[in-house]
Amino acid sequence: MPSRSSGLLAPERAAGQTALLIIDMINCWDFPDAEKLLPCAASIAPRIAALKARCRRSGVPVIYANDNRGRWRSDFPALAQEALRQGGPGAEIASALKPDADDYFVLKPKQSAFFGTPLELLLQHLKASRLILTGVASDQCVLVTATEAGMRDLAVVVPRDCVASQSTARNALVLRQIEEFQKLPTTPSTRLRMIPHARHLQGRRRD
Repeated sequence: MPSRSSGLLAPERAAGQTALLIIDMINCWDFPDAEKLLPCAASIAPRIAALKARCRRSGVPVIYANDNRGRWRSDFPALAQEALRQGGPGAEIASALKPDADDYFVLKPKQSAFFGTPLELLLQHLKASRLILTGVASDQCVLVTATEAGMRDLAVVVPRDCVASQSTARNALVLRQIEEFQKLPTTPSTRLRMIPHARHLQGRRRD
C-alpha cells in the first residue's frame, strides 16, 4: 500500500507546516565505520547548510536529532562544542551546521529520531505535518526515521543531495528504496520551494 505521505508533499514544494530535521551531522565521529562515513557527511554539509538557511528565511523550524551514544546525562550544546573542539572534517561540519539559538534538538538512544524522544510532541507543538529529512546515515537513521514518520501520517521528503551513507553505492541503493518502495520524493534541495509560515509573515508585517 503506498504511503499516505507521498501524496501530501509535492516534489517542488516543501514548506507550509514543515520542519527541517538534521540527523547525526553534529558528531564526534568516534564510532565503527566513522572513517568511511565522515567524508560523505562532509560532502553534503554545505548543501544542508544552504537548505537550512533557506528554511530559516522562510520561518521553517530546524530540528537537530543526534545519538546520545548511551550517555544519558549528555546534552546537545555540549556535544556541539565537543564536535567543534575535535578539529578536522568533523569540526568543519559542526561549524557549517552550528545550531542557532532558536533551533530545536532531540537526543535519540536508537536509530529513529522518534524512538525514546519528544520529537512527535515537538512537531505537534510546531504544528508541523511535513518533514524534510537530511543527514546520515541514509540507510540507517534517515531510513528508519522516514519509515516512522510515515507511520505517523507525516509527509516526508528526503533531498537526495542532503543525505549520505558509507559509500555512494549504499546511498544510491537506499534512495531507490525510498523512492520505489516507500513512495517518498527525493527531490534535490535546490528544487524545494519554501513558503513562509503564517506566523513568520505576520512577524514581518509587524517589523
